Amino acid sequence: MSKEKKETALVVISEAGLKVARTIQKELPNAIIYYKGEAEGTYFISSYQTFVEEHFGECSALIFVGALGICVRCIAAQVAHKYHDPAVVNVDSTGKFVIPVLSGHVGGGNELARHLAGITGGEAIITTQSDNQDLWALDLLAGQWGWHTTISPQEMNQAIFAFVGGKKTALLLEVRTSGAEHLEASRPPHVDIFYQYEDIPLAKYDLLISVGYSIYSPQNILHLAYYTPLLTLGVGCKRDCPTLGVSDTIEQTLISAGISPLAIGEIATIELKKDEPLIAHLAKHFTCPSPQIYTASQLGEIEVPHPSQKVYETTGVWGVAEASALASSQKGRLLIEKTKGSTKNENDFTFAVALPLSCDRSQGHIEIVGAGPGDPELISVRGKKMLQRADLILYAGSLVPRELTLYGKEGAVIRSSANMNLEEQFSLMKEFYDKGLFVVRLHTGDPCIYGAIAEQMAFFDRYNMSYHITPGISSFQAAAAALRSQFTIPEEVQTIILTRGEGRTPMPEREQLHLLARSQSTMCIYLSAVIVERVQAELLQVYPPNTPVAACYKLTHKEERIYRGELSQLAQLVRENNLTLTTLLVVGKAIDHREGVSRLYADEFKHLFRK
Repeated sequence: MSKEKKETALVVISEAGLKVARTIQKELPNAIIYYKGEAEGTYFISSYQTFVEEHFGECSALIFVGALGICVRCIAAQVAHKYHDPAVVNVDSTGKFVIPVLSGHVGGGNELARHLAGITGGEAIITTQSDNQDLWALDLLAGQWGWHTTISPQEMNQAIFAFVGGKKTALLLEVRTSGAEHLEASRPPHVDIFYQYEDIPLAKYDLLISVGYSIYSPQNILHLAYYTPLLTLGVGCKRDCPTLGVSDTIEQTLISAGISPLAIGEIATIELKKDEPLIAHLAKHFTCPSPQIYTASQLGEIEVPHPSQKVYETTGVWGVAEASALASSQKGRLLIEKTKGSTKNENDFTFAVALPLSCDRSQGHIEIVGAGPGDPELISVRGKKMLQRADLILYAGSLVPRELTLYGKEGAVIRSSANMNLEEQFSLMKEFYDKGLFVVRLHTGDPCIYGAIAEQMAFFDRYNMSYHITPGISSFQAAAAALRSQFTIPEEVQTIILTRGEGRTPMPEREQLHLLARSQSTMCIYLSAVIVERVQAELLQVYPPNTPVAACYKLTHKEERIYRGELSQLAQLVRENNLTLTTLLVVGKAIDHREGVSRLYADEFKHLFRK
């Protein structure tokens, strides 16, 4: 067979290993099987030793299938440095044992071994200390989260040695990001977390790990700094502004302000300047994605600290650099206000730097969390983590089981909103937010489906507050599980409609139930048990009377009850069983459907499951 460009080489030592190699290749389609013999689908090699000598530096991974001793002898002369060597994994010919031999940690050999063990049904033999102790892999964190670090390999090794040795470690989380949240949630016992550098009693610690944008120079302590590229650089310039020296000026200003240039993650400007060479130059210099471009009307809505009449007359906005930085950071905080720079002429360009609102630990944050349908174990992993971090948990007490609030940390304030009006809820959340604290607003199900978050978000927007939504499992998904039904049927029902009947809340004319029902889709009808007769009458205009229905009360709660029947019996089911507002009505032939065999796993669809 012809030799193709490869990423992973599967080196099979004996015929006995071919079966395992082919099993692996099905899951790793870019892998090429090399074999010292004739076998279909393999690439012939005359010598294992020679093959490794010629291809060691070309492969991202080498997987040997056979005896471990042969693997070791083949690679021994090629081993150079853990930061450059490929991952080498050895799998015995039965697939029972999978051993990362080289670059298990930095090169990804450990992770590859776990993957291969999952393919072969074998056991991954991992010996790396940080992996076995479930500690952070300090030398992999930057790559995992897209961070940067300037620490040397020698200093990194010293940091790893201290960390895995259990030395007292201070972790400074200057920003709020997914990576920082991960470190916070998985903190080992010998690590203490801080949010401000000034609060750290450095003399008590052997290692300082910082995550953020600031440059720190602590004395007499090993320091591992990760810089998160999340700052926004807003730029304005004169037409055809020269690029020479501009990036140096900006970097010097950043460093003088104690900010690492490695923390710049986005360039922003006004549409008028989008084709200026300087903008492309800065994006390339700071290794940013395509610049964020804003119209004059978008930037004109942003209030800037240093408005300029001259800039307004030219561009239609009061300040391009500051407005662009603020727009790109969701109206965050300016770390560097409008700064003028020059090349050959006076004041050829201006720039400003902003920290995104959602990442700023100097202020609070509100996480709107979907609690799921009721069972405390059906909250998402992220939702649970948010509850564990919260300083205030404000939950919909009439709908969300209090058991969910037990995930809260010691000392957290837990309040039910059942007897609070919106103004009282806003006031409480803002009180905690203004203190720089973390607030969780806990809603039932998924907060974006028949929730009441739009007016809350309007309030947060009005006060320029940082917030985010963590989705949850909706009751329609819980209904499908409880009914043991697939709500879509190949070639018959491919649509699920989430809707409600018309009660005190009017429905748009185009969304009347009898109109939606024309598609004969699976319908999940919320908040409609009290008007069930009207719902049934509308549905009967389109659905056959014997269409399967289910009335699902308090799904996944301890009080869960489910009643099945036909559409002609729907109102009777609801009334006779005294079902209330927490009832979801499901209508459609997909309920309990078992006829036919799904074609999803037929040969013509197998390509869908290959990477």
